[in-house]
Amino acid sequence: MTIEMHRPQVAVPPATLPREDEWPGLARAPRLPVHATVARAVVARAMRRLPVRMVFPDGSSWGAGGPDSPMMAMVRPAAVFARLGGDLRIGFGEAYMCGDWTTGPETDLADLLTPFAERLTRLVPQPLQRLRGLVDRRLPAHEENTVSGARNNIARHYDLSNDLFAHFLDPTMTYSSAWFPDAISGPGDLDLERAQLRKMDGVLDQARVGTGTRLLEIGTGWGALAVRAAQRGAEVTSITLSAEQRSLAQERIAEAGVSDRVEVRLQDYREVAGSYDSIVSVEMVEAVGEQYWPTYFATLDRLLAPGGRVGLQAITMSHDRMLATRRSYGWIHKYIFPGGLIPSLEAIDATLDQHTGLRVLERRELGWHYALTLHQWRQRFAAAWPEIALHGFDATFRRMWEFYLAYCEAGFRTGYLGVSQLSLGRPPA
Repeated sequence: MTIEMHRPQVAVPPATLPREDEWPGLARAPRLPVHATVARAVVARAMRRLPVRMVFPDGSSWGAGGPDSPMMAMVRPAAVFARLGGDLRIGFGEAYMCGDWTTGPETDLADLLTPFAERLTRLVPQPLQRLRGLVDRRLPAHEENTVSGARNNIARHYDLSNDLFAHFLDPTMTYSSAWFPDAISGPGDLDLERAQLRKMDGVLDQARVGTGTRLLEIGTGWGALAVRAAQRGAEVTSITLSAEQRSLAQERIAEAGVSDRVEVRLQDYREVAGSYDSIVSVEMVEAVGEQYWPTYFATLDRLLAPGGRVGLQAITMSHDRMLATRRSYGWIHKYIFPGGLIPSLEAIDATLDQHTGLRVLERRELGWHYALTLHQWRQRFAAAWPEIALHGFDATFRRMWEFYLAYCEAGFRTGYLGVSQLSLGRPPA
């Protein structure tokens, strides 16, 4: 579905190189001349088919795009190719963070990244793709999602600052895909808060949450879903690994007047005991890690009472792409979500079949809804940057988050990424 989007209006100031003491290893591009030469050749070949313009400081350009196509301005070309040569999966984003390349004056970052996302599997020649196993970095051992590792991984993202998230999320402070009307007929249909409440109701409906339901929520966020469930009359136990989130969630739950029906625990899902009529978990499975998918889904099975339902919202990717990248360490791992892996629907089905009695009973797809959600977050982030900067975040952090939001938006726009609401339960005997 095509939707006309308003572009962020706040201009990005010229980037200065990151400070070494704040961003170790990022200020200087790696010195690997042979790797940089190979990277330059690979990029030059790929650009022949891409409908974008890569413009160099001397005015020359690469790319198959016309004068109105998205423009990638190469500020420090040698540094871009050096970073790509050092690590193809990480260097592209790092080069943007450092200001080695940026967007042209009339180009939106997600518009530029979308053609790359559409052709991601074909950008690198097949002979070089076969060498992936030799050059891909593996997930560092300290980022594995053991009980202690999961706490550290979650803290690195969600404990950045509650104020940071409050500046760009909607008033519910919901940090997952919204669910807009399937047909957008006017500005009111783009209201993010209404779309987030609709999403919450969709998950709660799939989990059959109502008056008297004993509900377990895995991944509290900032409490909006727990509040929504309590307002339905449910008795909610919500667990999180983020101390920052738990503190603010408890405040918001109290403000909503439902503290008597919601308990928020600082607890790992593997440590939960008891029996629940319903379980909900929104975009948490991506942080579990492939090694622990059997444990995660077996835990849902163990905690779900007979006849109960699970409402699961999960970011997904195609099975072949998941298999190709499952052992790779990329830019998102290094800077945004350490320890994570996006599952495929096939992987979810297989894990359920092999380790639980649960099956997917209902499914709803929200892929393009996430592209629109991310676009609104990026608009809000850009508009709020002067206030966000007051919390101590620098220009490199700003470019990192702009790249993250636009990179993900492009992934959902093109279908490289998807998001599903799944209702899990035990099928009739």
